[in-house]
Amino acid sequence: MTTAASEYDGRPEVLDRRDGPYGEVVLRRHGELLQIIANGCFLMDTSDGRSERLLVDAARTALDGRPAPAVLIGGLGVGFSLAHAARDSHWGRITVVEREAAVVGWHRDGPLSAFSAHAFADPRTVIVEGDLVEYVNETCDTFDALCLDIDNGPGWTVDAANEALYSPAGLTSCARVLRPGGVLAVWSAQPSTEFEETLRNAGFTQVRTEEMPVARGVPDVVHLAVRPG
Repeated sequence: MTTAASEYDGRPEVLDRRDGPYGEVVLRRHGELLQIIANGCFLMDTSDGRSERLLVDAARTALDGRPAPAVLIGGLGVGFSLAHAARDSHWGRITVVEREAAVVGWHRDGPLSAFSAHAFADPRTVIVEGDLVEYVNETCDTFDALCLDIDNGPGWTVDAANEALYSPAGLTSCARVLRPGGVLAVWSAQPSTEFEETLRNAGFTQVRTEEMPVARGVPDVVHLAVRPG
């Protein structure tokens, strides 16, 4: 009888593969890790989550102590940011915008539910299936914090369409849905002084960057900025 250990040959196992309006998205298992691959490019896995939790915590800390702040999380990913926000009773409404229906499905009743089931069941959680760039351009809702993690960051986008979010026009849309004194937090796989300057030119204040060291290479970062008012 072959054991599970001997069956595993070190190669990732494809659990699901979907073709959608934005191309192919794949969920893989690699040992104990789950990985999301988009159009052949590795996006994220379940190995760590520290920088995704920093994204939420840094935004909370930068707020002015207002009660039950509403937070918009851009990008569901493997669920680290949502799960972390849902564990914090301080947050009020928690809205997540995710454009890949497959990713939402993997969380609702698939392998990724192990990381997010409690957050999906939380009455504060609202899941919006849609493109984040379109959402911030069109929604009438406003938020106290925007925690955005939809790509590898302003200087390294996998999907060219996401570049619009980091542009002056995109940041103007982000400011539009932020309440006065609200915080914009943007995850990035590398620091970007150019993006900091773009934030300042877009009218944001208190622009700064927090780093999360990684085992190899440049640190993950969270860019932070405040809408005046």
